[in-house]
Amino acid sequence: ALAEQGFVDSVTPGVSTSATLRVGNTALTGQVRGVGQQYFQVKGVQLAEGQAFNTEAVARYAQEVVIDPNTRQKLFGSGNALGEVILVNNLPVRVIGVTAEQKSVFGNSETLNLWIPYTTAMGRLLGRDYLNSITVRISDSVSTQAAETALVKLMTQRHGTQDFFVMNSDSIRQTVESTTATMTLLVSMIAVISLVVGGIGVMNIMLVSVTERTGEIGVRMAVGARQSDILQQFLIEAVMVCLLGGVLGVGLSLAIGVAFDQFVSNFRMVYSAASIVAAFACSTLIGVLFGYLPARNAARLDPVVALSRD
Repeated sequence: ALAEQGFVDSVTPGVSTSATLRVGNTALTGQVRGVGQQYFQVKGVQLAEGQAFNTEAVARYAQEVVIDPNTRQKLFGSGNALGEVILVNNLPVRVIGVTAEQKSVFGNSETLNLWIPYTTAMGRLLGRDYLNSITVRISDSVSTQAAETALVKLMTQRHGTQDFFVMNSDSIRQTVESTTATMTLLVSMIAVISLVVGGIGVMNIMLVSVTERTGEIGVRMAVGARQSDILQQFLIEAVMVCLLGGVLGVGLSLAIGVAFDQFVSNFRMVYSAASIVAAFACSTLIGVLFGYLPARNAARLDPVVALSRD
């Protein structure tokens, strides 16, 4: 009934369980999912080798399986997996396909994943007559909210009551994006506060430097240094102090990233050249903004007064 709805692109039932996988003397635990023939279309999963099971295979409880690259590597190594038999618990299934490598922001999972027809999973493996879930892919031209409302109405009519719940991936995506935006704003505010505090620290250091070097400034002015020369000197010093802090910060972050990669295998820290350039640009800007006041004070000193303070 769901597949016949105009707003549905593809649909697949689903059951899942963990099972022991055996090939020869190798025995491992994997995640077995019973799915329909449209599962790989629903999930957007491509096959690197072989093919997926079809409607006829689902109807006849076919003992066929599609495996992921991790399962292939662990059970068959570099050899050919197509046509080989895997014992799923005590159920022999023949490999007909291998999925392509799936990219994830969380890194590659070590879980062994297998997909068999849901009829085979229910009738031959689990011995039950109910599903865990139904996954529906909506046509691109249809609003997900409208489709969700129609699905809930249809399922409620067929069940007589709403004895199920719906998870809308688009709503989840929007929630994640909203949370990410909030976290980005929070981190940005913390960064701005840190930059301001650091800039005030640089300004205080430069003010102390100007006070302690008043005599030096007076001598430079006495031998012909212009106000612009003094201003430029202290601005350059302020920028150099901030750039040194930027170098230390970037170096520390790179070191933390390397250490993180050594201890956590599922995540990988990635740094872009643009972010490093932005860090140095911010350091330079902070040096100019917060170094200007001390530099201006130094440039406006009266040479006579400056020399008399030495």
